[in-house]
Amino acid sequence: MAKLRIGDIVEINTAKGLAYAHYAHKHKQYGALLRVFGKLFDARPDSFADLVCSRPAFMCFFPLNAAVHRRIVSIAGDEALPFEARKFPAFRAGVVDPATRKVDVWWLWDGEKEWPIGQLTAQQRQFPIRGVWNDTLLVERIESGWTPETDPT
Repeated sequence: MAKLRIGDIVEINTAKGLAYAHYAHKHKQYGALLRVFGKLFDARPDSFADLVCSRPAFMCFFPLNAAVHRRIVSIAGDEALPFEARKFPAFRAGVVDPATRKVDVWWLWDGEKEWPIGQLTAQQRQFPIRGVWNDTLLVERIESGWTPETDPT
């Protein structure tokens, strides 16, 4: 198996078609950060250049090396990261109150430090939610059209 590289295109099989993600960053604690695209395909496209320049549906940390090794996902190609995707993104995080199923105090995280902000602005609702996802959650969220801004928390 070849070594994974930033820019690899990850092919994800779903019940609704093939989905694609772009390996964007590697974090020392959370691992591979994927830019996951919402468009589904019946067959592998000839080129991913237009796809990687589009806005991803969401971003998430994912155990990419293990998933490739176990053939849960595959590498379908590689494309350079667009300029706007080269900077590590800000994430949001918070503890869900079991009674309300909502987060009372949100925190922002830049990959190194975090700080509390209270409630989210409309722009901050679009930020990815910090956490590592398994393949089941990844596929479920792709198939449902989930985005951070539509997350109920």
